[in-house]
Amino acid sequence: MSQAPNIDGVLVQWGDRLFYPGNRVVKVRPQPKLGDGSMHQRADAIRKRIESTVVKRAPQVMVKVTGGGRGMLAIAAHFRYISKNGRLGMENEQGEVLQGRSAVYELSDEWRCGGSLIGDEGHRREAFNIMLSMPRGTDPRIVQRAASEFAKTELANHKYVMVLHDHQANPHVHLSVRAESIYGKRLNPRKADLQRWRETFAEKLRGYGLEAEATRQATRFQTRNSEHLWRLKAREDGRLRKARPEDKSSPKSRTTRTEALRAWLHIGQTLAKSPDARDVKLAGSIALFLQGSSLPVGLSRIPPDRTQPTRTGAVVDHEVRR
Repeated sequence: MSQAPNIDGVLVQWGDRLFYPGNRVVKVRPQPKLGDGSMHQRADAIRKRIESTVVKRAPQVMVKVTGGGRGMLAIAAHFRYISKNGRLGMENEQGEVLQGRSAVYELSDEWRCGGSLIGDEGHRREAFNIMLSMPRGTDPRIVQRAASEFAKTELANHKYVMVLHDHQANPHVHLSVRAESIYGKRLNPRKADLQRWRETFAEKLRGYGLEAEATRQATRFQTRNSEHLWRLKAREDGRLRKARPEDKSSPKSRTTRTEALRAWLHIGQTLAKSPDARDVKLAGSIALFLQGSSLPVGLSRIPPDRTQPTRTGAVVDHEVRR
């Protein structure tokens, strides 16, 4: 008789690898990740993430660094752009709303001298421009509130201002943050930090009852290369010299998608053996999700996972039948 799988244990083991990959942490503040509660609580959190991704197909949040000023002239220009020359209110790190052209000039002077002096022009980035966005139809007020909570969590000890833009198709918040913190430490976001920021923003949105997800493209078997804002503007102006491939096809991205497929298969097969009918139903949803996904050629059969020891009854070689 085959041994019954430890449903919750498998969910936590493979769900962590699927939804919560190891992120580089630049602050002591903990990243949004499964807590230290009971195994069952952690497994239920994974179940909710799976349902949100493969059943509800919750909207994916977007957090993107769109640029940043290397001097006060560029930073002040961005203040004028996001505030429409002071017509839109800018919320700062203290929760104050700054509005009017004079407020924009005063803010520029405050940033120039609020720490290490920022000259008109420089060689290093003194501010980062971040955009937080949700799809069309999302309540802009919730996006603004969630963005404010996001900034307080992830950008603590930094000067920042944020402005809601709701006049376009998708509501989004422009956030400008001073690179140097009040303690002299500099912000230096990397890819893993951006993923953590997405997780935080989605978590804040869910706190307002809004369906939002921050699953990685690899988890959803998406391969689209996102366009940087400077590339979009350069293309509009006819200054773009080299086109970027629309899809990710590097060996690293391929390996990441293979790992995601392995995790989905482990989770799906385990849920299918569960005595709980809800788990079995969720396993069926995972199978439909995989069948409807654009799995790259060569991922229909994946190699065994060599990073984990083989356990009795564990399946390490799977095949997706489509």
